[in-house]
Amino acid sequence: MNKAVSNKVTSSAEISVGNSVGIVGCGWLGSALAQQLIKKAVKVLATRSNTDNAEQLNSQGIEAQVLSLPAEQAQLNSHAIFRQHCLVIAITPQFRQGRVDYAEKVQQLVTAAEESGSVEKIILLSSSAIYNGLSGKVDESITLDLSADKVALLNQAEQAVLNFNQTYSNEHGFNDSKPQAGKSRGYVLRLSGLVGPNRHPGKFLLNGRLLKSPQAIVNLIHQQDAVGLIQALLASELDGGIFNGVSPTQVTKQQYYQAAATALQLPAPVFEEEAILSGDKPKVVSATKTQAALNYRFVYADLLSWLTDGE
Repeated sequence: MNKAVSNKVTSSAEISVGNSVGIVGCGWLGSALAQQLIKKAVKVLATRSNTDNAEQLNSQGIEAQVLSLPAEQAQLNSHAIFRQHCLVIAITPQFRQGRVDYAEKVQQLVTAAEESGSVEKIILLSSSAIYNGLSGKVDESITLDLSADKVALLNQAEQAVLNFNQTYSNEHGFNDSKPQAGKSRGYVLRLSGLVGPNRHPGKFLLNGRLLKSPQAIVNLIHQQDAVGLIQALLASELDGGIFNGVSPTQVTKQQYYQAAATALQLPAPVFEEEAILSGDKPKVVSATKTQAALNYRFVYADLLSWLTDGE
C-alpha cells in the first residue's frame, strides 16, 4: 500500500481565508495549488500567458486572466494579480526554448508587487537545477557554481524575490516603503523534478532514448508535496529565505527508472556508458532545513514505493 501520511505543517498551519493568492503562470502545479486553496475558501486569481489557457482555467472553476511577460512595466503594474495579498510565481524559465529573459520577467513581477501596496508575500517556485555543477550533499547555504548561464539566471531571479521590499498601507491610506516590522517576505522554493498525476517518470522511457548517469541520485518531489510546501510557506510567519523542495528518497537513477519501467510494463531502460571520475560524489539535494523550519512531513517520502503502488 502507498505510505501516504497526513501533513503537519507550521503552528499557524492554515492560510487565513481573508488572504487572497495570485498564481502567476498557473500550469500543472499551479492548478493543483489553486484547487487546494479554493477548497479552503481562499480567494485565488491565476494568470496564463494566452486567452485559451486562461479560459481553460476558468472552465475548471479557477478565476484566471491573461498576463504575458515581459511587459511594459506601467501596464503590468495595473494588473489585478497585484491586488492579491500573496503572490506565487510559477512561470518556467523556458531555457530549452532558448529564452534568456527569465530573471527579467521575475524582476518585473517583483517591481509591480512593490508598487502595488497590496502584496505582502512573494513565493518564487525556482528549481534545484540551480545546483548544477555541484556534487555531494547540497543545501540552501552552499556556494553556487555561477559559471553556467542557466544557473546565473536562476540566481538573478531568486535574488530579485529575496530582495522584495514589502510596502503596506498606513492608517492614512498612503504606502510606506519600509519593510513591515523588519521582516523579509520574499521566499524561494527550489523544487526538484516534479512527478505525480499525468507525470509518471516511466513515460520518459517511451521513446526508447538512452539515459545518462545511471549512478546519479534522483532528486524528485511529488506534486502533492510541492503543493503542501507552498501552502506551508503561505501560512508561515518565518522571515523570507530559500527552501529546498525535494523528497527524502535517495536511490540511483538506474534503480528508479528500472522500477518505473516495470510499473508501466515497459522494457528495461538503457543507460549510456559513463566513466565515473575518481572522487566524484552523486549530487543529493537536502530538504533538512525545509522539513525542520516548516515542520513538514512528506506525504510521498518514498517515491520508489509510489512508483510500484501507484497514486
